Amino acid sequence: MRSFVQGSTSSVRPNHPNAFTASFLARLGERDEPPTAGDADVAGPWRIEAVVWRGGSGFGLFRLGETLARGFAPAAVFPSRWLALLGAAILPGTGKDPLLLLSKTPDADGAYPLALAGGGSGDGGDGGDGEDGPVGWFPLFEEKAVDGMNVLIHLLQSPESLSYLLEAAGAVALERCGAILDERLGREGAAAG
Repeated sequence: MRSFVQGSTSSVRPNHPNAFTASFLARLGERDEPPTAGDADVAGPWRIEAVVWRGGSGFGLFRLGETLARGFAPAAVFPSRWLALLGAAILPGTGKDPLLLLSKTPDADGAYPLALAGGGSGDGGDGGDGEDGPVGWFPLFEEKAVDGMNVLIHLLQSPESLSYLLEAAGAVALERCGAILDERLGREGAAAG
């Protein structure tokens, strides 16, 4: 395992190996970043590399093209590989705008409407009232639940991120999940036949 010196993991690192010259990156770094910069910084793909960290061993997350051997510090370090897998799974979604949005004000019935960003209902319908409507409601303001749902949506949109999550789950959880899915899909197939 290699050790690293803690330092900046910012997007523009002109002293690290790069196809663009240090002076070009420095000049570009003086400009305002586009709104897509945050997404680009966490988009991945991510790789996990064993590292020595704080006197012990751990697992660092590195962007594609970045490794300790090339002089880059990890974007994050975890003491366990399964935590590094979780980090690699969720990081790409942290740069994206959420798909689900929770209203900060309750509707006439006192529930908090949940909407798709962009106003679509997501079911191909029109919400039943001629306009795009809510895709769900919460009786309480459940901001953390909606944040969690947005993380899961990203995992569904990214096979690579989902594969990191499945690897982190381990063999026992995947075996149980497989049995549950097999039974569930078996029932649905029998009901359809």
